[in-house]
Amino acid sequence: MKTTTGSLKGADSISKARRQVIYELISGCTGLVLALFMWGHVILVGSILTGERGFDWLATLLEDYYVAQPTVAAIFAIFIVHAVFASRKIPAQLRERRQMIELAKGLKQSGREKVPSRRDNSPFVPHLESMLWIWQVRTGMVILVIGSFHLILLGIDVFTPLFGPGPGIDSATSMGRVAAGLWLPYSILLLCVEFHAGVGLYRLAIKWGSGVLPSRHILHRIEQLIFWVVLGLGTLTLLVLAGWMSPPLEFLLSGVSP
Repeated sequence: MKTTTGSLKGADSISKARRQVIYELISGCTGLVLALFMWGHVILVGSILTGERGFDWLATLLEDYYVAQPTVAAIFAIFIVHAVFASRKIPAQLRERRQMIELAKGLKQSGREKVPSRRDNSPFVPHLESMLWIWQVRTGMVILVIGSFHLILLGIDVFTPLFGPGPGIDSATSMGRVAAGLWLPYSILLLCVEFHAGVGLYRLAIKWGSGVLPSRHILHRIEQLIFWVVLGLGTLTLLVLAGWMSPPLEFLLSGVSP
C-alpha cells in the first residue's frame, strides 16, 4: 500500500514538473516573439525620424499589403498568452509581495556595510540575477496595464476611423495623440518594455543555453548595449511624435518626389 501511494506521489510530482516545463516553454517562446516584435516596432515607428512622409509611406505599405492588421491581432493574442503564463511568477498575496519587497531591500543593502565585522551578519548576498528578476516582475505588472491600453488603442486605429479620417495609422493622428498627453504613459511603457524584454531574453539565454552560450558577463553586456540603443531610438521617436523636436533625418527624403 505504501509503495502504491509512493508511486502515485512520484508520478504526480513528475506530471507537475512536466507541466511547469511546458509553462516555462510557452512563457519563454511568447516572450521571445514579443521582444523581437517590440524591437521591430521601435524601428518601424522610428520612421517618423525621417519625417511624416516616411512614416506615412511605411504605414500605408504595411496596411495595403495587409501586414498591420493581422500582426496587431496576433501580437495581442500572444501578449495575452504571455501575460497569463508569466503572471504565475507575480506574487498574488499581500504577504508574498511584502516578502519580495524585503528581499529587494536586503539585496540592495547587502555588502554595503562599512564595518567589516557586520558584513558576515548580512542574511543576503548581492546577486544580480535576483535583482533583475525582481525588477522584471515589477516592470511586467506595469506593462500588463499600459501595454494592454496601447494594444487596444493601436487596434482601434488600424481597424476603425475613430481617431483619424479613416481606418489605419497615419503620422498626423499618432503625433496628435502623443502631443496631447500620451507621451507620459508611452515613456513609462518604453522604459519598462526595454528593461523587461532585455532582461527576459538575457535570463532566457542563461536558462536554456547554459554551457553553450557566452559567459553571463558577456551576455549581460550585450543586453545592456541593446537596452541603451533601443531606448535611445525610442526616446528620439517620442520626442519627434510629441512635437518637441524636428525629425533629424528628414533631409533623407527631401529630394525624393512624393
